[in-house]
Amino acid sequence: MVRNKNKDLEIRKREKEDIKTEVYALSQSISMSAHKARRVLDQIRGRSYQETLMILELMPYRACYPIFKLIYSAAANAKHNMGLNEEYLVIIKATVNEDTTVKKLKPRARGRSYPIKRPTCHITIVLKDISLYEESVVENSIRLATTQGHHSLWFAQPKNYSKGLQEDQKIRECIKNYVQKNMRISSGVEGIARIEIQKRIDLIQIIIHMGFPKLLVEGKPRRIEELQMNVQKELNYVNRKLNITITRITKPYGHPNILAEFIAGQLRNRVSFRKAIKKAIELTEQADTKGIQVQIAGRIDGKEIARVEWIREGRVPLQTIRAKIDYCSYRVRTIYGVLGIKIWIFVDEE
Repeated sequence: MVRNKNKDLEIRKREKEDIKTEVYALSQSISMSAHKARRVLDQIRGRSYQETLMILELMPYRACYPIFKLIYSAAANAKHNMGLNEEYLVIIKATVNEDTTVKKLKPRARGRSYPIKRPTCHITIVLKDISLYEESVVENSIRLATTQGHHSLWFAQPKNYSKGLQEDQKIRECIKNYVQKNMRISSGVEGIARIEIQKRIDLIQIIIHMGFPKLLVEGKPRRIEELQMNVQKELNYVNRKLNITITRITKPYGHPNILAEFIAGQLRNRVSFRKAIKKAIELTEQADTKGIQVQIAGRIDGKEIARVEWIREGRVPLQTIRAKIDYCSYRVRTIYGVLGIKIWIFVDEE
């Protein structure tokens, strides 16, 4: 049985074995003002390595080129010296500090001159491998074996535990990408509440809990077989069978993941965050829930200063362990940067 406790033990084991997961890169005395460099760093902070390279290639600022070289060098060191995978590298820190101002004299006629001041700066980039650290949810872990169940059920040797976690992550990403490409809906709501994985010696059972399964299956009844073929090609399963089943959720908007996707779609369309949250609360009330709390953090509505806004409706007893509370955290990428969405839904009390 897979637990978050086992994940913590694996992380501590990697720390004891001095397996580093962070890469630092520093560039000093760049002939550029700190303000111009900071304008670019604010757009890439918190993003993955692949997405960062794409953004820096398309942005029209002169500061993009030295930052691009610095990030590319840091990722190359992480790959060759530490054996880290570039797919799991994320920029967790990007800072710029002012350096000394270089003063020069521009010669003029008749022996005169005037000063030229060129500012310089230091740029620090930190990349981190999140293959073992991401998606660690404390709110669900404290309620395991009481009101919450496990989404992955399998046994593995300690040396193969990290490979099993990465395999589960690849399976979930492959399913979500396929559903997103083949979903016949314009709002961008995939409708996947959770994906349960059960592994045996010769069989992998995957149960997809969806709120709108007809939008995926309707018109092409063999899409489940296509999904199985895609997962098998992605993970190169030869000696193990793969079985995928889809289960329909009766009240989809009573699940936080589907609700977070709805709010994310509204924020991408530049809808006011208060309107999006109030509409989500109205949809949750139709699912007969006892309470909901929605929190959004980041550059909300394009403001320059990031802040945290939250709205609560009904009861949400977070400190009561016997209370059945569904939780999710969701990241949405907008033109202003990355926004974080957290949702707590109070379903029932045992």
